[in-house]
Amino acid sequence: MKNLIDIYSRKKKDIAAIEKALEESVYTDHAMLRETSNHLLKAGGKRIRPVFVLLSGEFGQYQLETMKRVAVPLELIHMASLVHDDVIDDANTRRGQLTVRSKWDNRIAMFTGDYIFAKALGVITQIHKPAVHQIMSKAIVEMSIGEMEQIRFFFHSEQSIRDYLLRIRRKTALLIAISCQLGAMAADAPDWISNKLYGFGYNVGMAFQIRDDILDLIGTEKQIGKPPGSDVKQGNITIPVLFAMQDPALEPLILAELERIHKLDGQTDVSRFLDIIRHSEGIEKADALSQKYIDKAIASLDKLPDSQAKKDLIEVAYFIGNRSY
Repeated sequence: MKNLIDIYSRKKKDIAAIEKALEESVYTDHAMLRETSNHLLKAGGKRIRPVFVLLSGEFGQYQLETMKRVAVPLELIHMASLVHDDVIDDANTRRGQLTVRSKWDNRIAMFTGDYIFAKALGVITQIHKPAVHQIMSKAIVEMSIGEMEQIRFFFHSEQSIRDYLLRIRRKTALLIAISCQLGAMAADAPDWISNKLYGFGYNVGMAFQIRDDILDLIGTEKQIGKPPGSDVKQGNITIPVLFAMQDPALEPLILAELERIHKLDGQTDVSRFLDIIRHSEGIEKADALSQKYIDKAIASLDKLPDSQAKKDLIEVAYFIGNRSY
């Protein structure tokens, strides 16, 4: 399987231009905001959303300047949501780096997130298409609801698979879906193409989050940039755990562990919990569901014109479905 560097190589110059535009977009004379924003940027990331914007734009009239005006705000929204996430989760590290809340404090992190959100809205105004703004604002609203729902379901062991899927749809899949949709729309691609690309992005986004949740349980700190088991320490019960609890023999063991971790407010060793989940069918079932979403994503590209962009989208989808970081 190709890695991201191989997949991204064709768009190397354009991705570099977006990276520069990201730096310019968050620049401010305010020293503290400049420092916290640059800290976030330097932490890097896969830049999945900007790449989806670029590749989707190739199905229309591709112009890098236009693509930047969509790719930059979408990545900024993602970055801002991560800062807020880290405050909610009391997270100390992300991608192997200290979080803003850990290096500074929660208040500074919240204001940094708000600042980056505002910058995103400023950049997208350069796209003079009301539909683009409507889609993006609706997605931000849904993301906010997703965050609230995640808090509501902390340590809630009776939540359903449907509850989980609706939550990750809002928290993760929607932003990836509109990255594909808006990239095509900004490039004046036909509506049927932007709609197909939305479906592709949605299904990839669902797989992306499920894979993330699997890696939190089976990955190493070096692989995932944070201690394994971080989700359960924060009270976030993910789909491998929900699947594992379908086993009548394991359910009481898992519930006992969840209750213990909850009582200790996550400040405890979770190796026994991880061991139970790793030896259950939960990981395998979650992985199978992730692969189903990848298959659906690729199927949604069937009727799109054959092109290098289409091949690249398929490669990225396969990478997401099988990634180990």
